[in-house]
Amino acid sequence: MGKIVRALSEDGSVLCSALDSTDMVRELARLHNASSVVTAALGRMTTAGSIMGAMLKYEGDTLTLRINGGGAAGTLTVVSDYRGNVKCCAGNPNAELPSRADGRQDVAGIVGRDGFLTVVKDMGLKEPYCGQIPLVSGNIAEDVTAYYTVSEQIPTVCALGAVFDKGEVKAAGGFMVQLVPPVADSAVDCIEKNLKNMDSITEMLENGLDPEKIALSALEGLGGEILDSWDARYYCDCSHERTERVMISLGKAELERLAEEQQETEVCCHFCNKKYRFSAEELKCLAENC
Repeated sequence: MGKIVRALSEDGSVLCSALDSTDMVRELARLHNASSVVTAALGRMTTAGSIMGAMLKYEGDTLTLRINGGGAAGTLTVVSDYRGNVKCCAGNPNAELPSRADGRQDVAGIVGRDGFLTVVKDMGLKEPYCGQIPLVSGNIAEDVTAYYTVSEQIPTVCALGAVFDKGEVKAAGGFMVQLVPPVADSAVDCIEKNLKNMDSITEMLENGLDPEKIALSALEGLGGEILDSWDARYYCDCSHERTERVMISLGKAELERLAEEQQETEVCCHFCNKKYRFSAEELKCLAENC
């Protein structure tokens, strides 16, 4: 389980959301058999997607965060619900890249810098909201920060990280600070001072700081209080029935072709690698429903 914590300044103008995503990132590494560097990249994406999804208002709302930077990892996709439960996938989860000179994983290198960050919010309206910006760095945290500033005009600071020990995920998490206008200059100065004095997210994770302490540290001097907290997890909602609907969307001709060519068709979920099998007879029945 991950833990999302939200803290609010006394005047209600500054919100900090913090997340311990260690279990989420360990689970995605297991499900996708991902390399350490792709795990680091997907881990940051998953942490950001969970925090962003938890900002949705209603049950049934979903958020999709997607980055294609041209790097060896391919397209990275995270889907989150309104409680911050997430699932993710990478075009090439096994991609490798040497560590940086400081020993950290080269996330920007494996993601790439030539592409876009896309955010899709499906809130049950006629059309989902879609925002997109060119990548700033491929480091993900800076790109998410830029997205909110450019696309939603919300002053935001995002910090994401993961710590590894002998190739295994030791800790993962992040936080996001957002300002809700009107904001007093003194509050902005206080936030800037706090962020400057705080350790990096990686150092905080290495030191075992929990999300409550991280959130309150960001709001120090602003009368910050914990607003709420809850558990979130890596969760894939795939099922045989949902996969049937995907198969039907292929159309009658394609289903009949598959039924003729092979006795059994296997479909693998990109998010959890669970496999669903359809016999030729089942495909013919689905074709009749097209």
